[in-house]
Amino acid sequence: MTPSQMPPPPARVRIPAPAPAPDPGAFGRRTRYVALAVSWLATRALMLHLLVSDSLGVGGVSGEVYVLYRRWYEQLGTGTFPFGDPTWQYPPGAGALLLVPSLFPFLTFFQAFTAVTLGCDALIARALLRAGARPGGSESGAWLWVGGLPLLLHVPYGRYDVQVTAVAVGALLTLRRRPGLGGALAGLGALVKVWPLLALIGTPPGRATRRAGLGALASVAALLTVLALAFDHTLDFARQQGSRGLQIESLGGTAYQLAHLVTGHPARVVYRYGAMEFTGRYVSALATASLALTGLALCWLVLWRVRARRWTVAVPLDAALCAVLLFTVTSRVISPQYLVWLLGLAAVCLTSRQTSQRPAAQLLLPAAALSALAFPCLYEDVIAGTALGTAVMTARNALLVAAALVSCRHLWASTVTSSTTTAAITPRTEPRTP
Repeated sequence: MTPSQMPPPPARVRIPAPAPAPDPGAFGRRTRYVALAVSWLATRALMLHLLVSDSLGVGGVSGEVYVLYRRWYEQLGTGTFPFGDPTWQYPPGAGALLLVPSLFPFLTFFQAFTAVTLGCDALIARALLRAGARPGGSESGAWLWVGGLPLLLHVPYGRYDVQVTAVAVGALLTLRRRPGLGGALAGLGALVKVWPLLALIGTPPGRATRRAGLGALASVAALLTVLALAFDHTLDFARQQGSRGLQIESLGGTAYQLAHLVTGHPARVVYRYGAMEFTGRYVSALATASLALTGLALCWLVLWRVRARRWTVAVPLDAALCAVLLFTVTSRVISPQYLVWLLGLAAVCLTSRQTSQRPAAQLLLPAAALSALAFPCLYEDVIAGTALGTAVMTARNALLVAAALVSCRHLWASTVTSSTTTAAITPRTEPRTP
């Protein structure tokens, strides 16, 4: 048989490779992400509606933007910080933040400010979701922020604390891989409202702490130099801040109000330095006691830093929340927008499954709801010192104190007490840097 007469070889049949098995968790993740996005849109629409109507309780929440922030914005436009204004008590970085709405000349100041706040809110939610998607992460942080912030009603959108919280959240989430950049962000936040600098208190010892500290110093020096050259009266805020008294919503203010409620003699309240403050006997002593407690809180944080031996990826996050909680409850002023900071930091903690701060974060949710109940809903009762107003403030501040104590206890237990059993298996490593 010649080759031409031979039968053709059988055709090669190509068997297709089996399709990859679908990831059973992918559909669930997409469903949760969609649910998170829908929840964010629905709650933020409600918050915006409350802000625009501004008719809940005593009202006046949006007046902070319409009147006070707008006045500062116009004065900053002339090249000078508010001079001799007792309500201006913020570091000079706040001035730069208040000028951001000028980037949107097609909007009114109120519209531009609200748009910037809304955008920062969305960025925080997105950053928390991405952090929770990392190995060892959790989506609980994103859910806490999306569901917890509306408990403060429309107050977060009538203040610029969401913007500051966005900087602090960015600093904490960046510290692990790029401590220099995280430190720089914390420094920028400190020039706006001081407290974001506490984000650095839990950085791992060694090169990470040095790089974070240098980053913070560099950003503070650079921005402060620019502002000092571009504006007059850059540091005038310090004079007003030092004159603050005892605010009615502070821990000391609640103790003072309780004492007057028991004796049947209403306390005297006056409006000064942009807040409602007590006047009368023992007020100065209580304000001094608050400063002393703040000093003791700082001493405890230094002691913890020295004694801590176990450093996990969650420790910097947990330490930041603990530090801000301590400085909040011991402050002479506890405004409702301070809960924005605490909710943001608690949400960052919950992005890690190793966090020790879950109990403290849970206590902050009812504290936020009570803060909104006190202002704006029942603020007239709080000012008048009625039994209802005093009870609400007492419950809110009791929750904050409990959250601070629980936070300290769990931070100490997870880094100091347990170090004898875990130090051998948990090496002290420094974060990878580029």
